Amino acid sequence: GINVITCVLYGLDKEFAKRGQYRISEYSLFVFSFFGGGIGALGGMKLFHHKTAKLKFWIINILCTFLWIILLTLVDF
Repeated sequence: GINVITCVLYGLDKEFAKRGQYRISEYSLFVFSFFGGGIGALGGMKLFHHKTAKLKFWIINILCTFLWIILLTLVDF
């Protein structure tokens, strides 16, 4: 669910940017990525062509994705 929400946030932010409206903060986008939405963030970046030129977004979202992969492999369900 968090990945779908994060992807939608990237799409909304892109649309807001096109219209010159209120934007979703970079901090908020990173928070959603950190709390499990890294794959959704990367998908949203590619799908909506949003923030793709910003290296900071690639690095943080990839690191968050790997962090969750590691965390989920260590946690025994």
